[in-house]
Amino acid sequence: MSRTDPHPPIPAARTDITDDWMSRALGVDVAIVEEQRVGTGQVGMCVRYRLEGSDEAPARVVAKLPSDDDVSRATGVAMRNYEREVRIYNEIAPTVGIRTPRCYHADWDADSGLFVLVLEDLAPAQQGDQIEGCTVDEAALALYELAKLHAPRGADPTLADIAWLSHRDAQGVAMLQALYQSVWPGFLEIYAPVMTPSQVALGEQLGASLGRWAAGDDAPRAVTHGDYRLDNMLFGTAEGGYPLAVVDWQTPGRGPALSDASYFLGAGLLPDERRVHEVDLLRRYHEQLQAGGVHDFSWDACWDGYRRFAFSGCIMSVVASMVVGSSERGIAMFSAMTERHFTHAEDVDAVEFLR
Repeated sequence: MSRTDPHPPIPAARTDITDDWMSRALGVDVAIVEEQRVGTGQVGMCVRYRLEGSDEAPARVVAKLPSDDDVSRATGVAMRNYEREVRIYNEIAPTVGIRTPRCYHADWDADSGLFVLVLEDLAPAQQGDQIEGCTVDEAALALYELAKLHAPRGADPTLADIAWLSHRDAQGVAMLQALYQSVWPGFLEIYAPVMTPSQVALGEQLGASLGRWAAGDDAPRAVTHGDYRLDNMLFGTAEGGYPLAVVDWQTPGRGPALSDASYFLGAGLLPDERRVHEVDLLRRYHEQLQAGGVHDFSWDACWDGYRRFAFSGCIMSVVASMVVGSSERGIAMFSAMTERHFTHAEDVDAVEFLR
């Protein structure tokens, strides 16, 4: 039987997702017969539900809710992560080509900051692992999908009208610089052991010069993911699944496309493999942008953007590690990111863009 109320209340907790709630969200009567927490998100919580009761409903879905960690939850609300993820699925995903899970239900409340998504379950696809890294073939696939995000709305002037997409203006850069510098001492207490002395010095120079680094960026704007890394990707397996689908759209923006590409390659591949393959992988990504209609963007500009935005991963490692809840895996992940991103920045001589 179809339901006539497609807008059930936003759950305040995982326990609020009942048979009745799921039935209202999907628009048909279903019963939850199994649930299991999945994923490794720092700011959101994902739960897989196996359903019965209607041939019109999917057999499995994944619901995404705010984190049950108070610090991470507060960060998600304050930084508008939850709002942006709902609006990406409702407003942006239909206009770009990147593969995302089908969204059955998406809602956000401005007063409480609560949100909920009910998404296609991508199993038997397998989540990438930011700590382990990926293969060169997986990196090529990730950049292929990334070009399908960036190209369709590359240099689209209407993006400037979408106020909820994050973007860096002078005030935002000043706030980011202040935040970076305020968390830097605490960051070093935890993560300095995975850094070389020259990388610590580079991180301090980045903090002091972050405004200059950002001011020099004049690249065309596109829709950006903002956290394009392996933990937010699900790769198909021999048992099935899309070749690659991208999830966790909590930090989307209107920004330089190369910030996503450099951030991904900087820590997705282990340094030795990245050094061998990064130019070839980036050239293929550049060719795919051109095939998608982005013509006024030279290879030299692409390579310079890649080098400049090696610092995107350094900034994310420093700031994000200090504003989300701490866990054993989280520390291991940010350790790997810190080591690889600062190594990447040194390898491509990104310091040139701080001068």
